[in-house]
Amino acid sequence: MSALSIFLRTLPDALHTELFSRTFNHLLKGQWMLDQLEDLEGKRIAIGITDSKTELLFLVKERRLVRSKLKDAPAGHDVRIAGTLESFWKLATRAEDPDTLFFNRQLTIEGETETGLFVKNMLDSLDFDPELHLNAVLGERLGKRAFQLLNKSGIDSKLRHKFDIPQIN
Repeated sequence: MSALSIFLRTLPDALHTELFSRTFNHLLKGQWMLDQLEDLEGKRIAIGITDSKTELLFLVKERRLVRSKLKDAPAGHDVRIAGTLESFWKLATRAEDPDTLFFNRQLTIEGETETGLFVKNMLDSLDFDPELHLNAVLGERLGKRAFQLLNKSGIDSKLRHKFDIPQIN
């Protein structure tokens, strides 16, 4: 078990969920996927990290992920995606195609078929645009300048190399 898995086991799921939802919501600023969340309004999405026995439960509300306190609701979720921390890392960094992860059962999905397919297709088309994000967070003028500085500095290449993240074209 990785050090991160051990660390995750020591913290309550509510804290993981809160940190993940805040990070995810921040990263969605300026991204096209933000509009896609409208179609999931009111849905409860669970993420199960099997090797750390972590269960994150989110509610999609007003195009945002919020920590759900609905564990006492039937099944606790509308759709649940489960896998190891390594599988989720591969998904997040695009080191592995989402279809491959699901086909090889490194990630599993259960619950409402329509919601599950929608979430899987969103994950499959995940493509973070740092320029749009910086423009949304900093404003167009400052965001454009920050993006130019980021490109000139080569920080993105260094981070990709350090964390073994493939380049997305």
